Amino acid sequence: MTVRGMTKREPNPAEPMNLAFAEAAAARARGEVPVGAVVLSPDGQVLARAGNEVEARSDPTAHAEVLALRAAAAAIGSPRLEGCDLVVTLEPCPMCATAISFARIRRVVFAAYDPKGGGVDHGPRIFSQPTCHHRPEVVGGVQAAKAEALLKDFFAGLRA
Repeated sequence: MTVRGMTKREPNPAEPMNLAFAEAAAARARGEVPVGAVVLSPDGQVLARAGNEVEARSDPTAHAEVLALRAAAAAIGSPRLEGCDLVVTLEPCPMCATAISFARIRRVVFAAYDPKGGGVDHGPRIFSQPTCHHRPEVVGGVQAAKAEALLKDFFAGLRA
């Protein structure tokens, strides 16, 4: 893509997803469900990154997506993250999908699908509801096998 004679590099989706996986690994090391999220500015710069902190904060809303959205909004000084992308290792739950809509995220890229708790391609399908005011572009299944393995390994360790 060329802008005013300069070449603008399109972001490689693997790069931010790898950052999200690093956040998921850090969450796992803290005993949290291993989910990580990254918010990218319209020009592809990392605005915020976070992993789950539900247990550490004793806060059921401290999902990686919500924490990353909060940090990105604080970084730009606006609750609206128009033109920004969210990259996350697991399909967002209904709560996170609603927050994504309210933040006006441009695109959501996620790794593993979540048939049990997802809110985008499963469950209530928040972005498909007539009451949803903003519907981001959604890309699912990016590095899904890696995310699924991370989650399965984590939950197997809890059962052992």
